[in-house]
Amino acid sequence: MQTIEKITGRGIPLVLDDIDTDRIIPARYLRCVTFEGLGEHAFEDDRQQMPGHPFDDARFQGASVLVVGRNFGCGSSREHAPQALMRWGIKAIVGESFAEIFFGNCVANGIPCVTVSADDAKKLEAAVLAQPAGEITVDLTQKVVRAGSLSVPCTMQEGARQSLVTGNWDFLGQLVEAAPQIRETASRLPYMRNFA
Repeated sequence: MQTIEKITGRGIPLVLDDIDTDRIIPARYLRCVTFEGLGEHAFEDDRQQMPGHPFDDARFQGASVLVVGRNFGCGSSREHAPQALMRWGIKAIVGESFAEIFFGNCVANGIPCVTVSADDAKKLEAAVLAQPAGEITVDLTQKVVRAGSLSVPCTMQEGARQSLVTGNWDFLGQLVEAAPQIRETASRLPYMRNFA
């Protein structure tokens, strides 16, 4: 199981409020069988309507820490939204607040979503804009976000934070690690004995 204690990477600022999952990944991409290829369509409609959108800005290509505003990920409860962000390259999200289902979907995919004050989100945005090649670190153990000389406190729902730092967020990893115990339990179940 993969523990996630600290994410370090370049930042990408999108400090706007109420960005919903339909904007993160347009509905026409929900018919996919797998999540492969969703990253290239992240914010596709916004990018077509907003020249210079951060996801098209060369300064932020390869960034992995997304800085957002309030109520990020509101709207429908699609897992496609965090999947699209993850496949674009996002490994952590810092913002004022997150929609509950979006937050849960992110944690289930190993993407920490930490909250900071509105003022601190603006400070982080300014730091990223001033130094696009600079790094941002989201430290889940120290509960802090650092960008150059700027250091701001962050919070995360404690159960979710613990699941990331212990590796318990990775349910598939837990199943693989527990394979011997699963086989042993299955061998004791009468209805499982006649299967290969």
